Amino acid sequence: MGKFKKLFTSVRMILLIVFLLLAVIAIHPSLDREGVAVRSVVKNSAAALAGIESPLPTTSPMGRELILSVNNKPIKTVEDYYAATEGLGSNITVQVKTTAGVYRLTTKDKTEIITLNETELKEVNETVLVNTTVNGTIVQSNETVTKLVEVPKTETHVLGTEGLGLKVYPAPQNNLRKGLDLEGGTRVLLEPEDALSDADMEILLSNMQERLNVFGLSDVVVRKTKDLTGKQFILVEIAGANEDEVKDLLSRQGKFEAKIANETAFQGGKDLTFVCRTADCSGIDPQAGCSPAPDGWACRFRFSISLTPEAAAKHAAMTEKLAVVAGSGGADTAYLDQQLDLYLDDQLVDSLNIGADLQGRVVTDISITGSGSGASQELAMQGALDSMKRLQTILITGSLPVKLSIAKSDTISPALGESFVKNAIFIGLLVIAAVALVIIIAYRKLIISIPIIITLLSEVILMLGLASLIRWNLDLAAIAGIIIAAGTGVDDQIVVIDELQRGAKADDINWAKRIKQAFFIILAAYFATVVAMIPLLFAGAGMLKGFAFTTIAGISFGVFITRPAFAVMMETLLKKE
Repeated sequence: MGKFKKLFTSVRMILLIVFLLLAVIAIHPSLDREGVAVRSVVKNSAAALAGIESPLPTTSPMGRELILSVNNKPIKTVEDYYAATEGLGSNITVQVKTTAGVYRLTTKDKTEIITLNETELKEVNETVLVNTTVNGTIVQSNETVTKLVEVPKTETHVLGTEGLGLKVYPAPQNNLRKGLDLEGGTRVLLEPEDALSDADMEILLSNMQERLNVFGLSDVVVRKTKDLTGKQFILVEIAGANEDEVKDLLSRQGKFEAKIANETAFQGGKDLTFVCRTADCSGIDPQAGCSPAPDGWACRFRFSISLTPEAAAKHAAMTEKLAVVAGSGGADTAYLDQQLDLYLDDQLVDSLNIGADLQGRVVTDISITGSGSGASQELAMQGALDSMKRLQTILITGSLPVKLSIAKSDTISPALGESFVKNAIFIGLLVIAAVALVIIIAYRKLIISIPIIITLLSEVILMLGLASLIRWNLDLAAIAGIIIAAGTGVDDQIVVIDELQRGAKADDINWAKRIKQAFFIILAAYFATVVAMIPLLFAGAGMLKGFAFTTIAGISFGVFITRPAFAVMMETLLKKE
């Protein structure tokens, strides 16, 4: 008992135990979860209109919203969900219970609007200024008149029932994020035709992320990377997406339109010459600032954009006949009765009020304003700035003078990814069993094999905990890195055993000196491995980053946490009383 008391009161062992507990908390294992998790919500679908939101990329797997029942029918598997929602007709109300609450969804038809090569007359209400004479005095007033306008003729075709608009997957059992190799999905490697500055690259990444969000795609990884020659690439990974639609969505530059009363006022790239993203012409509006609101605080932002003279003239002509609506703050907050609708790839993404001071004026430099709210002033300011950055990204989409070509694309089916997971677990257990068997045969002592197995499992748990904590996606390359790190760990543990066994039966063995000699060899091997892994962080346009990162992280955990604890275990077990 004295040995074990000394072992578990050692600082190195206590440090290992603390890190293991933190890793388990980060992984958050749970094997009894039922239901299916929401992967994404289709924009303008029944689910989106009911208030169900797509999970954010930063949402942990265990934090995902789970669907528990549909029309009071329990949902335990993906098959249960699709069986419960299959064959739903139009205008059917469906009750969906999730971990966030109960929603009532109304299904609708999936339609397609086709523009024909002919026109038709349509009645349009328009507000006009009328002069009337009262007792010799001319009085102006607004009157609504109806006139016929020639518009393109369209036909609406019903393609079928749209369904609920939810994409689901089995409920996660832990916080480990599985990469495409294990989850299934599409990976696309894009190459810009021209070299981009860091600022332009950030704009491009924001544009692509915004476009993917507009189309209701979540579980998206968009990041820049380079190969060993310095060539720029953009790596996009989307779980559960179709390859063809992803390739089409990412390879085209995109289309941005601003419309007033469904008529295009200006387009991104073509009519926008400048969108301010610097502090001197964008940020929290200094005149409006922040103020208390009924549910917390609200802050207003503003930023400047510049139109071409032709677009400014068209905007003036479209706003000239619009009516003015009085704002709550008086004349300074008055706005026009039609909004400026922002469309990204024909999808409505935002609507803005048009200030009354812009009515009928040809202005090339205009200011875009909006607001954000939060429980505190700081949160409201952050919300306003986030909304501003989103609008800036939308406005600048399509104006970037760069095209993207697809350098490489891969698609992995979810079924294949599931088999990868099972095989990886099986191989991992097989490796541990093989290592234990070899150690037992080599040393013929079970007391030596047990600490090695404990240390090996500890290193794997620590690496998985780190991956959960920093939201690192585990793919086959990352699993290979974990195996490599565990393998080098066994090598180092054998070095420690051999050093400690030399003269272990002697009464005067210098344990500290022998451990020091062992760690000199271990540290030399550690730095050599790190130096070898650094180039792999950038090799293959970053495709091997998972392998290099997990290898470095694993051997770092081993050198600084698990192997010092292993040395304490071996010293305690081999040292004579």
